[in-house]
Amino acid sequence: MGRHDHCFGFEADFVGDLRCIPMAVRRKLDLVGVKLKLSHWGDFSDQERQRLLAWLDDPGALAELDHWLGQRTAGTATGAAGRLEPACGAPWQQGDAPPEVLLASCQQLGLSLPANAWGGLDELQRFALVKLSHPGHEHRNLPRALAEFGLLV
Repeated sequence: MGRHDHCFGFEADFVGDLRCIPMAVRRKLDLVGVKLKLSHWGDFSDQERQRLLAWLDDPGALAELDHWLGQRTAGTATGAAGRLEPACGAPWQQGDAPPEVLLASCQQLGLSLPANAWGGLDELQRFALVKLSHPGHEHRNLPRALAEFGLLV
């Protein structure tokens, strides 16, 4: 079973009604290189948000997602969704070692990752940890994610 439509426990505060973009959708956006604003997300119907969460993440489905998002956001008041370089070789796509940004965030919080834990995570889990550890992010959910993934020692 794929994890393309999985929501994490630490997201429970806001994924019940999908008022914020779940990590699984954010990962797909990164894979296709689309910068979707929260205002775009807010313009989508509940059915469209559910559809984006359920959207598969194989290459063919991602190409369709990219096209759909371009069409869907083109006529919005916010304007068309922005473009980014599609993720290729991003830190969360590397299973060999945790990225510095995550290690630094853990250190700030007085936490440490167990040795070899990074390689045991799936790509969606790695994506979530990297996103939660970005500078400027309040890191409130980082300890919750680490606990959920069994990484707090």
